[in-house]
Amino acid sequence: MDVTKFFNAHKRPLLSFELFPPRSQKGAQNLDKAITELSSFGPDYFSVTFGAGGGQRQGSFELIKKLKNERELPVVAYVAGFGMGPDDLGSVLDNFKDIGIKTVFVIRGDKPTDESFSPHPDSFTHASDMLQFINSKYDFSLGAVGYPEDNRIDYLKQKQDSGAQYIVAQYFYDNLFYYNFKNKCSKAGITIPIIPGIMPIYSHKMTNNLAKTCNTTLPEVVKQGLAAIDPEDKEAVINFGIDFISKQCSDLLKNGASGLHFYTMNRSKSITQILGRLKDENLLSFDHN
Repeated sequence: MDVTKFFNAHKRPLLSFELFPPRSQKGAQNLDKAITELSSFGPDYFSVTFGAGGGQRQGSFELIKKLKNERELPVVAYVAGFGMGPDDLGSVLDNFKDIGIKTVFVIRGDKPTDESFSPHPDSFTHASDMLQFINSKYDFSLGAVGYPEDNRIDYLKQKQDSGAQYIVAQYFYDNLFYYNFKNKCSKAGITIPIIPGIMPIYSHKMTNNLAKTCNTTLPEVVKQGLAAIDPEDKEAVINFGIDFISKQCSDLLKNGASGLHFYTMNRSKSITQILGRLKDENLLSFDHN
């Protein structure tokens, strides 16, 4: 999947799903189910995460091959380069190239939690450094992450100038963050597509923990909505999330968002219902593939 060519060829919104390598046999079974259900929507690509410091790289390679070769699905490969030296990064990219990957999503990533981890002395300081390195040596289309709740637009401009050709915005629950972010980017000379990241609401615990980890604001409507539901009533929590995220995505698409990138957490139930509602509103079509 060449994401750049998609935007050059299509006017419709892009649809993509993020997956991560499973960590258990049960996780692998759940992932297989999610892939089957989500692929029925004809997504423009699945992306596969890459562990901090390359810790899960083998699992990433295996999942990429599974999606691309066994399932014959379009794939974008992540690379998280924290602590990796140029030779190590080059080895990963060569592997992607051999697999037939066309687009690489580049993030610096966080420091691995493993206390024994030691970064390479020539490791990359910023994602823009990685992008510049990759852009100078390979012909991948390149994506990068943007942070709607962060005012450092200059960092994002550096990513564009270093070779990023599209941006996926880290998830948010208040669309004003995204709209304001796009306006600031436009004023800063950032012209590449900015795809909103979408995180469904799966549980109280996951929602709160992820928000803390990602510095994502939880609006009062989300806080109060969850507070009114017993955390043990999992079905009610899921349904609240489906209602809220469906409205969020509807508003984004009605206001010209270039696509939707779902952080699936290797799950499909909520997303299939959200997409069904968007189809009923004629905001997305799934017959293009």
